[in-house]
Amino acid sequence: MTFTDPRGHLYADGKLSPEEAQALARKTLAQCDDGELFLQFVASESFAFDDGRLKTADYSRDSGFGLRGVSGEMTGFAHANDISASAIARAGETLKLLDPTTGSPAAPPRLNNRHLYTDVSPLDLVPFAEKVALLEKIDAAARARDPRVAQVTASLSGSWSVVEIVRADGFVATDVRPLVRLNVSIVAEVNGRRETGSYGIGGRHLYDRLFVESAWNEAIDHALGQALVNLESVAAPAGEMTVLLGPGWPGVLLHEAIGHGLEGDFNRKGTSAFTGRIGERVAAPGVTVVDDGSIHDRRGSLSIDDEGTPTGETVLIDDGILKGYMQDRLNARLMGMEPTGNGRRESYQHAPLPRMTNTFMKAGNDNPEELLSRMKSGIFAKSFGGGQVDIVSGKFVFSCTEAYLVENGKLGAPIKGATLIGDGPSVLTKVTGIGSDLELDPGIGMCGKGGQGVPAGVGQPTLLVDRLTVGGTA
Repeated sequence: MTFTDPRGHLYADGKLSPEEAQALARKTLAQCDDGELFLQFVASESFAFDDGRLKTADYSRDSGFGLRGVSGEMTGFAHANDISASAIARAGETLKLLDPTTGSPAAPPRLNNRHLYTDVSPLDLVPFAEKVALLEKIDAAARARDPRVAQVTASLSGSWSVVEIVRADGFVATDVRPLVRLNVSIVAEVNGRRETGSYGIGGRHLYDRLFVESAWNEAIDHALGQALVNLESVAAPAGEMTVLLGPGWPGVLLHEAIGHGLEGDFNRKGTSAFTGRIGERVAAPGVTVVDDGSIHDRRGSLSIDDEGTPTGETVLIDDGILKGYMQDRLNARLMGMEPTGNGRRESYQHAPLPRMTNTFMKAGNDNPEELLSRMKSGIFAKSFGGGQVDIVSGKFVFSCTEAYLVENGKLGAPIKGATLIGDGPSVLTKVTGIGSDLELDPGIGMCGKGGQGVPAGVGQPTLLVDRLTVGGTA
């Protein structure tokens, strides 16, 4: 079923009209400071090709609403997978438990004429057989690339969602949100030793870009190259040393170690290492970090956030000085600040939280090769796997999936088992070189917070960091 108007997906069953939605929002949110009726339709699918055969093929459609009322610091929230007037009215009973507002209702978000995405039903534009055929081609091409390839896993996933935010003050905003991803994982084996490499591409666009032969071949090359490099790896050293971080995906360290600590809720509650430090130096000169949800096609981008606030560039750190936090409407109001378009939720089943969109460090003026030449010894971390951070202290641990020894300004042997250990508040003060080669990640990131996962983007230029603790096995 295809609609020329994407809103038709939200009102397709005839149980609710746009006019009824607005009337219900006015009635149920009348006694609240703020809040919204959030309507969502989402179609999603995923395919996994492993060991020469199609292992999974999933397809789902879901729709529902979330009704949120805010009074002071209290939030009432109810949701259901039935977009109907009766279900929304029942959900409104939950909001009667809130204390009635004693002040003026919060002003609505500013209107937004920019729509990043307008495509309707992109998942249906590519037939099922073509999606499976793509994964078969990737599997065959990867195995033909090198005799050391022992196993190939290729996966393709996509979702298409339309959301509408309806407020009691008459504000209504609609957003269309496509999201696709292709991932390739390769296991290479020599003399009984097996190592893995992986690479993914994606973003908020249609499938057609993933079907371009050069695109999926590049994913194969990256995954295979990483696996073959790791076959030659030696045990990682341990200790405090200079670390050169590669551009692009290594910005995930910035996301975890710095980004979460700059979200409004942690700072309002005083649980972030950056609480109360606006105007202070928190990073080395030259370090500028921004969050920008308005970059076309990027994985974390949105025309509006999940409260209706338009996204845009938010400067968090400017030339080493802390300038602000990422805010949703609730925390911005309580902190006397402006919302920044960072109120995000996983789905209609969740209330919004201040979350990152695309968070990255801007480029500097240093030549990346010159940064490498400065190093007498240390490691070059080209790619990361998993990591974790403690928001209160800012302490983090990250594992490297591809890294190399550095001796006298030259790359040496690849290493295995390296982890980077440090804390967010101090790591940026140790930056001694910022490359001119800013890259954003290839479109694969997911961010978890409060039990919710949302797509997010990261990025950075090549960074030279002095005295970072490396955990190793040597």
